Amino acid sequence: MLYPLLTAAAGVPLRAWLRARAACGKEESSRLAERRGVPSTPRPPGRLLWLHGASVGEGTAALTLIERLAGEEPDLSFLLTTGTVAAAQALAPRLPRGRAVHQYAPLDVPRWAGRFLDHWRPDAAVFLESEVWPATLAALAARRVPAALLSARLSQRSCDRWARWAPGLAARSLSAFRIVLAQDDAAAQRLRRLGAACVRAGVNLKYAAAALPADPAALSALQGAIGHRPVWLYASTHAGEEAIAARTHAALAPRLPGLLTIVAPRHPARRASIARDLAASGLSCHFRGKDGAPPDPGSALYIADTLGEMGLWFRLAPVTVVGRSLSTDGGGGHNPLEAAHLGAFPLHGPRVENLAAIYAAMDAAGAALEVPNESALVRALERFLSDSQALDAARARARAFAKTQEGGLAEALAAIRDLFVPPDREG
Repeated sequence: MLYPLLTAAAGVPLRAWLRARAACGKEESSRLAERRGVPSTPRPPGRLLWLHGASVGEGTAALTLIERLAGEEPDLSFLLTTGTVAAAQALAPRLPRGRAVHQYAPLDVPRWAGRFLDHWRPDAAVFLESEVWPATLAALAARRVPAALLSARLSQRSCDRWARWAPGLAARSLSAFRIVLAQDDAAAQRLRRLGAACVRAGVNLKYAAAALPADPAALSALQGAIGHRPVWLYASTHAGEEAIAARTHAALAPRLPGLLTIVAPRHPARRASIARDLAASGLSCHFRGKDGAPPDPGSALYIADTLGEMGLWFRLAPVTVVGRSLSTDGGGGHNPLEAAHLGAFPLHGPRVENLAAIYAAMDAAGAALEVPNESALVRALERFLSDSQALDAARARARAFAKTQEGGLAEALAAIRDLFVPPDREG
């Protein structure tokens, strides 16, 4: 029972923490109250499904579920919560108008979670991946709100920590979920070890997420500006990876005249540090966030420091390097299926432990390619950008793989529908 006491006492320091985050752009100042469970909009009438995904990846999976359910359940409204500014800016504009609202998720303080739930009164709740918040789940259970954990993942390290330091808290929290769909067998076994019931394996909603959208006018303008230049993308870069992009460009440019390198930072707020890192390269850089203009003919690097436009870059670049797989800030990788859905062949470094199963399956199918270091990256890019037949075949494999991985969506949708069936009527 220590966790509820600690979180209940943390209200004052957490308020200060939120203000500090807002001061550096990590929270929206005008919406800080939402993080304390204070709503900024009325609850829609009728049945309401609450879906929560921490950041862009999980939120995109939630959006796919919302889009499908909105077409099949005309009387159902949706509340999507996220925990990052990037997710809010990328996903809120894509919600079905009149059917869904976005809020920032309340921090896991009992009073704040209770305030949030008393206003929204969801009929069911869905959490994505590793979002297990004890106070919030306890509040849901107390209100008898059925909940599911979908596309669940749990690393061995996290499992061991829960088992060592808070086994009872883990068991109580996981018992709040009526349904748990784990990404793979290993995650399912770990969740069962900690006390989760009704666990099934093999559902990873990142496989099934809808293709990222792109503004047609912006896409046309960029295509016109780029013309026939060879182009590649470094997507979702983290600290140190922009410098890798610059070194790679410098190595390739003499062999690929007119080469354009697009760099899309995971966190555009880093633009000042990115500019400093790239200044030493001597390459001409154009930051899209500065004026929204497309790259000019003299631009070597085009820095896509905007949010919600990744669909543009995957459509423009036939080959992409997935960020945080060669970085020095911890690694882990990002979702390669976003690129594959749009025919951008994914290259990646060795540090993809957060999504190891996805990458292993794609590599085995020839739908992605591991490059162990910068030299291998240069060789792979030169090969694909010099050989259109090899590139077209690789892109086709990536698209085909993405298409075959959509089966988990149907199982997830069925699980959500089951939440609305009283337990004594299931079966």
